[in-house]
Amino acid sequence: DVACKNRPLDLVFIIDSSRSVRPEEFEKVKIFLSEMIDTLDVGERTTRVAVMNYASTVKVEFPLRTYFDKASMKEAISHIEPLSAGTMTGLAIQTAMDEVFTEEMGTRPATFNIPKVVIVVTDGRPQDQVQDVAASARTAGIEIYAVGVDRADMQSLRIMASEPLDEHVFYVETYGVIEKLTSKFRETFCAATACALGTHDCEQVCVSNGGSYLCDCYEGYTLNPDKRTCSAVDACAPGRHECDQICVSNNGSYVCECYEGYTLNPDKKTCSATDMCAPGRHDCAQVCLSNDGSYSCGCFEGYTLNPDKKTCSAVDMCAPGRHDCEQVCVRDDLFYTCDCYQGYTLNPDKKTCSRATTSSLVTTEESCKCEAIAALQDSVTSRLEALSTK
Repeated sequence: DVACKNRPLDLVFIIDSSRSVRPEEFEKVKIFLSEMIDTLDVGERTTRVAVMNYASTVKVEFPLRTYFDKASMKEAISHIEPLSAGTMTGLAIQTAMDEVFTEEMGTRPATFNIPKVVIVVTDGRPQDQVQDVAASARTAGIEIYAVGVDRADMQSLRIMASEPLDEHVFYVETYGVIEKLTSKFRETFCAATACALGTHDCEQVCVSNGGSYLCDCYEGYTLNPDKRTCSAVDACAPGRHECDQICVSNNGSYVCECYEGYTLNPDKKTCSATDMCAPGRHDCAQVCLSNDGSYSCGCFEGYTLNPDKKTCSAVDMCAPGRHDCEQVCVRDDLFYTCDCYQGYTLNPDKKTCSRATTSSLVTTEESCKCEAIAALQDSVTSRLEALSTK
């Protein structure tokens, strides 16, 4: 009892009274609430209690500002009636944030540093989106305990509860034994330990250890040498991940990625080379050459790759060193033919040239003309010599 006085709470019970909860089972829930109140140091300056009842709708049976003594609370609880139908757990938590955890309804100001605590008791699966609502409540500083009974969906309980889950999620087989949870909550709320009283200096998890305590960390974190604070584990350290190519650390966990030119396979671990030469994936003008997840450009025969490594230009087939013509190369689009200088003829190999030959046969007429020209030349020469002598 002394420990309870050292840890006052603003405590809200949210109880499921949907159709699946039989009348006699609902009575068991009310007994559980009454026994819980008996373990608490209830009062205006100590622990304040509110009770909410929900099914398809939500009813605030009494807020935190109404009763400050156990007898009045237990009397009010005894008169609660089930609502039946539906299991709108998300709506119930949202209503707690909007209508119960307000200063107007008895919640003490944040400067008082009084823990805000919710205990949800349900035997079914939420019929609304409880995950986001519960996350908002936890972000707002509300600590959520989830109690599942009989057919309760354990995954839903884990989604709504605060961390660490093994301290905030409870399950009992039937409403007939729900009272046994009373002692667990008494240990949680009233134990004279640094963990329960909040007088520890653990950054994440406080673990009671006899009359003392130890610090621990959430999954994905490791305890630092100071034994108080935690650091995210490098999940991408060698041997800690299963990524084929790239491991990206993500707050204590990791995701896999691939190098450029590869895509992540459905197993989210391995990678496959992307066909970079598929239509629309490259910018080559003529030929795309796939190269292990990347690509390079090439050109058709008779073309050469430009400096931009993408486009192509027609090759000058008659450029020096590109043809085998002996004398003249004649370009013809992407091909060429060989020719010869004047006075030469192209050989049958279509490449080399030979000097053209002239006929040695001279006609009689041509022969007479030659003799006449020779005689004239002799006569002129004699006349010139005579004149020169004179």
